Amino acid sequence: MRPPRHLVVMAKQPVMGRVKTRLAASIGAVEATRTSRVMLQALLRRLARDPRWTTWLAASPDAAARPARWQGETRPCLIAQGRGDLGGRMQSLIERLPPGPVVIIGSDIPEIVPADIAATLHLLGSHDAVFGPAADGGYWLAGLARRRSLRPFTNVRWSGPDALADTLANLAGRRVALLRTLSDVDTAEAHRAWRRGAMGSAVTPPAGRGRSCACAPSR
Repeated sequence: MRPPRHLVVMAKQPVMGRVKTRLAASIGAVEATRTSRVMLQALLRRLARDPRWTTWLAASPDAAARPARWQGETRPCLIAQGRGDLGGRMQSLIERLPPGPVVIIGSDIPEIVPADIAATLHLLGSHDAVFGPAADGGYWLAGLARRRSLRPFTNVRWSGPDALADTLANLAGRRVALLRTLSDVDTAEAHRAWRRGAMGSAVTPPAGRGRSCACAPSR
């Protein structure tokens, strides 16, 4: 029997002043917050209903990991991101989830579609890790097979052009695959492209309600 497969969407609660602060400097805090909320809702509609994996919403701050804080969303399983830098939080999520391959994405990449997640899970059948490169040198997706102990997120220079290179260096000698390159909505130019429909997809997810949250995260 195939083990469960997990998709984790890391997201900050869309509260003004706490999300998309770089974008807010260009377009204003109100529109940046609305953009964050709309992108997350659209992403979850596309991905959380897919029956091929269990979707988890990894919430920040940790106190936001309660259903009442996410009214109006397509709500998957909720889990707190935990403390630490991005790498520490990602490692913690991987260690706390039930067995099975894990795919982690952010909530501000509007071009992610179910085919990206399915391709990642297929590649994890023969690779230790899969990454979706971002145009800025980071990555929009990280997938781990969890067949053996891996800690790819240590000593990574986050929020810069070396994030992917540093992560790949931690995986030297492992089997790693790369997906297509995508960009987030973090500038006024990217926001304009998103508004006119140049970023994102109207792909309809497969029929089904997705996997339920029968499995609780590990303690």
